[in-house]
Amino acid sequence: MSKNNDSLELTREQFFSANADFARARRVNNGQEVVDYQAGNPYRIWLNDIPVGFDAHRHSALEIILPTENIYTAVFGRITYKLQPDQILFIPPGVTHELIAPSSGKRYIYLMNVSHFTSMRSFARIMSILSQPLLITREENEKAYDEIHDLLMQMSAEYFNAGDYSDLSIPSLLLQLFISLGKNYADQINASYDVISTRRKEYMDLFTNTLKYIDEHFTEKLSLEDMAVKTGFSKFHFSRLFKKYTNYNFSDYLCLRRVHEAETLLQRPDIPITDVAITSGFSSISTFNRIFKMQKGCSPSEFRSRNCALLQHNELV
Repeated sequence: MSKNNDSLELTREQFFSANADFARARRVNNGQEVVDYQAGNPYRIWLNDIPVGFDAHRHSALEIILPTENIYTAVFGRITYKLQPDQILFIPPGVTHELIAPSSGKRYIYLMNVSHFTSMRSFARIMSILSQPLLITREENEKAYDEIHDLLMQMSAEYFNAGDYSDLSIPSLLLQLFISLGKNYADQINASYDVISTRRKEYMDLFTNTLKYIDEHFTEKLSLEDMAVKTGFSKFHFSRLFKKYTNYNFSDYLCLRRVHEAETLLQRPDIPITDVAITSGFSSISTFNRIFKMQKGCSPSEFRSRNCALLQHNELV
């Protein structure tokens, strides 16, 4: 599915309504979905009843699906989840999947850009839990389910009410959700790791520190080979473990972090785009343009123009 989007046509109230612009705000280009977030708010939430599906695609956002009426189907290669009402499915960033909507029904759809959490030391552990799609049902883990379901309902209520502090409360609730995931699922996921307990903790601590190092040095020239040497692993072993603990290839993770920095800088019209590229860690403007467009679905200049126009629009409504 591919739809054009012009979020500037929407008032603030429409933007945050339960079903507005769902078919326009999500579009797929060459298998990569691009989501139109509102300026400053790295999330979108819908209570969707439109019978629209998506062919196989991936995105950099964390997606959470919670049907309330009728089923909703998610396909990951040979694995299919037919979600029943009130079941919760987490789809990690970067995982290719297909979504099939029934002819009638309703479901909450949460799309969360979690790249701004990557600098937090414990977040690598959360991403290890979400290295694969995660289905949460009340039957399997009632305590975890009730906690997470309640947090998702609070997030949607804050979003649809478009309160003055929703930009603070929703990320806060998302953090609480991650903490609940960590406390309730870490042992379950860790039990499946193919290393002994002591080694597992060593690896987790090592990659937590590795992500912290990347966050502090992403503007520098970092290579897979250098990071492997720094951690004491072979290039192959480091690459495999990095993917396992973060759900990203090293180069993809590094680009994601640099693009996130570029998004912040592009909101300042006084900084030339070439300076944005260099300051974010890209070696050339052509590389920056190519990777930014691949991840965000638009060029840096288009992103800046859209963001500035949206800010002006929000000030008027």
